[in-house]
Amino acid sequence: MSLYRKGFLHPLTILQNEAYEVFGKLGFEIAQGPELETTWYNFDALNVPKDHPARDMQDTFYIKKTSSEVSYEKSSDLLSGLRSAGQTVSSDTSDYVLRTHATNVTAHTLERVAKDLPAQAGNIPTIASISIGKVFRNEATDITHEMQFFQIDGCMIGENVNLANMKAVLIEFYKKVLGEDVEIEFRPSFFPFTEPSVEVHAKFNGKWLEMMGGGMIHPNVLRNAGLDPEKVQGFAFGGGLDRIAMIRWNIPDVRLFYQGDLRLNQF
Repeated sequence: MSLYRKGFLHPLTILQNEAYEVFGKLGFEIAQGPELETTWYNFDALNVPKDHPARDMQDTFYIKKTSSEVSYEKSSDLLSGLRSAGQTVSSDTSDYVLRTHATNVTAHTLERVAKDLPAQAGNIPTIASISIGKVFRNEATDITHEMQFFQIDGCMIGENVNLANMKAVLIEFYKKVLGEDVEIEFRPSFFPFTEPSVEVHAKFNGKWLEMMGGGMIHPNVLRNAGLDPEKVQGFAFGGGLDRIAMIRWNIPDVRLFYQGDLRLNQF
C-alpha cells in the first residue's frame, strides 16, 4: 500500500482542460497570446477609444521602466520576442500593458486570418478559436473580483455566422461544465468591440452572477485586422473562468484560487 496520497489538479486547471475539450468538439481550435501586450492589440485594434475609462491607470497595469532599461529596450529579449511574433512594437514604454482581457488573442487571430487569406476574389475566411489565460486588472478585490484571474475568450467568423450561433455555443458549453439544469440568461449590454452586445449571467446562490460578455464583432475590429466587414462577420465572447469554478464547486470567494491553500485541490 502506498504511503503517499495522489495529488489533485487545481480547480482552474480542471476547468480549463474541460473547456478546451468542449470547445474542441464544437470545432474550435486553441489559440494563445502574450500576457504582456501592446496597447494596440489590447485596446486600439479592439475599437476601444483613447478616452475609454478602461485605459485609465486605475484600471490597467501599465509597464514602466527605468532610464537605463529604456536605453537597452531596443535590444531586449522581450521586444525581440514581440517583433519575432510579428507584432509592431514601439520604443515608447507606455505602449505596453499587462493584458486586461484575453480578447487580445482574438485581435491576433483575426489579423493572422487576414494575412493568410488568399487574394482571389470571393474567398470567405472561416475560423473558430478559443483561448484561456491569465489577465490583470488594477482594481480593488472582493469575493467576486481579483486583480488577476483566468479568462476564457473565443471567436468565430464566417459568411453567415450570427448571434444565435454564439448563444447556442455558450449554452452548450455551460451545460457541459455546470450541468444540464444550469440557469443561463442573456441580457443586452455594450462593449466597444462587439455590436450588438450581450452579457451572460448564471444563477449562483440564488442570485444572478455576470459570467461573460460577447456579441457580434464590431466592423471596426474586422477592418483593423484587415478583413472586409461587408464580406465576413462573426461573434466573440469572453469571461472569467474563475466565476464558473465558483458556481460549479460552490467556492464562496474568488481570492481563494490564488492563496496557495492545497485544501482547494480536492476535486
